Amino acid sequence: MMDTTDTGVTARLEAKANKRAYTPVFKTADIMNQHNILVLNCGSSSLKFALIDPTSGEQPIAGLAERLGESLASISYKYQGKKVSLALPDADHQQACARIVELLRELDLEQVIGAIGHRVVHGGERFKESTRIDSQVIDAISDCQSLAPLHNPANLTGIRVAQHHYPDKPHVAVFDTSFHQSMPSEAYLYAIPYELYEQHGVRRYGFHGTSYRYVSQQAIERLQLNPQDNALLCAHLGNGSSAAAIRNGNSVDTTMGLTPLEGLVMGTRSGNVDPNLYDFLADQCGYSLQQTSRMLNKESGLLGVSGLSNDMRTLEQAESEGDERARLAINIYVFTLARQLAGLATSLGRLDALVFTGGIGENSSRIRQAVCDRLSILGLALDRQRNDSNGNQHKGIISADDSPHILVINTNEELMIARDTSALTTTA
Repeated sequence: MMDTTDTGVTARLEAKANKRAYTPVFKTADIMNQHNILVLNCGSSSLKFALIDPTSGEQPIAGLAERLGESLASISYKYQGKKVSLALPDADHQQACARIVELLRELDLEQVIGAIGHRVVHGGERFKESTRIDSQVIDAISDCQSLAPLHNPANLTGIRVAQHHYPDKPHVAVFDTSFHQSMPSEAYLYAIPYELYEQHGVRRYGFHGTSYRYVSQQAIERLQLNPQDNALLCAHLGNGSSAAAIRNGNSVDTTMGLTPLEGLVMGTRSGNVDPNLYDFLADQCGYSLQQTSRMLNKESGLLGVSGLSNDMRTLEQAESEGDERARLAINIYVFTLARQLAGLATSLGRLDALVFTGGIGENSSRIRQAVCDRLSILGLALDRQRNDSNGNQHKGIISADDSPHILVINTNEELMIARDTSALTTTA
């Protein structure tokens, strides 16, 4: 097994973990001598990027390429207080990443890049913390592609394009799976022959760990909870969605499993289905294993049910116009999320707060309301006015006064990646 331990990195990460981020108007001259981190966060259909000062959180430039692979693919970024949008029709991750490199060159920002930090979804059991990238690490990430077929290939694309353009800069991989290594064995093991775990690492890994690490720290700080005694439910809701139970800053349970397919209904992923569906579709429809896997990962979820889109914004608009299948897709999404959040609560013993994050969690008051209505059994209740404003002016708090805390926290995976990258590439 590969040893990815960097002596002292944990202490350095913890020392930086409590620094808060802000994004002031940026002037080029202010950062010419700073150790800025270029962060590339490749999602299944998006690519977030930012140049970040890991100490202050200042972002000279930050942006998002979204709807990649579609005719509506685009890139938008904020620079010196101005927001710019560019069409990138049908662009894939490689083309989007190359365009970001061009953009940094055009804006004369390449010279202030000290290192590049990459989000990597799946690290298996090899990577228990962030690590500097070399050829062995790339091979190990590649070995995990079958465990995260929508993400690890995109993550590798970002790494390879960035290494091609910045061969003399250090590159660091930050793994979504590492946060969940604290789960107890009863939470991460499947009830299948134990030898499959021993010999092949078949277990629940969990994902969105970088996001959970950030929002749980923020929730503890905003609510002034005891860092050594707190209990949180967190829901990271986007094209990929998951939920986690976090006790005292550590993951104790989560919905995603061996791969990001398990758990909640997502944009194009089914979430939980009967495992015998593979046999059924083979017998009844002649599906191969590959066809069923593709269907469950890329043709199911919100897209599969609605027949319209994997984007919640599109479905909410269609629902408001009377589209019945859009309404059905949203209802299934909400039902599944509420049911699994209630189940995760059994791993906590008590509930201090429920946190919504991710693109849907941060922006859809409709989804938050519907989920919390179903979770009244846990005593959860929203303040509708606060919910409608996404918790603005209330530190993200959207709960009613007599309810356990419910918060909307904008995730900042990029800042966490920048801090980990800085810790591994800067001499203490």
